[in-house]
Amino acid sequence: MRKMAAAVVVLGALLAMPGAPGTALAELQWQRVDTVLLREGTELPGGARRYAFPRADLRVRLDGVEIRPALTLESWLAFSPAGRGGEAVVAGDLVLTQEEVTPVMRALFFGPGLQVTALHNHLLRSEPQTMRLHVSGRGDAAALA
Repeated sequence: MRKMAAAVVVLGALLAMPGAPGTALAELQWQRVDTVLLREGTELPGGARRYAFPRADLRVRLDGVEIRPALTLESWLAFSPAGRGGEAVVAGDLVLTQEEVTPVMRALFFGPGLQVTALHNHLLRSEPQTMRLHVSGRGDAAALA
């Protein structure tokens, strides 16, 4: 629930930026985004759509206790319509291992319009150490996905 609230707050702030008019959900082709991300999103209040990516591939331990992916190892992206023809704003939080940070950041810098907005960790002393990479962007929804 906290993650959903955070996604709505972030998307609300992005939509409040000048030049970010809202559009009807019908104009944003969610099916294209679903296809690219290989999953269906969850509808959020205000017409946004959230996609979750739990890192079930990671076995993270903190002080000897295994951390379940749903607790704090879930990457997510949330999209909201922001123009005509499938344009959207997106915000998200990617859970990465230290080894994944550089290649993912490099791909984002040369990609279709996503920007890195923060990099930090939530779990001190965890093995392996995980990092949180926050992203945002604006453009064609499927290209951003």
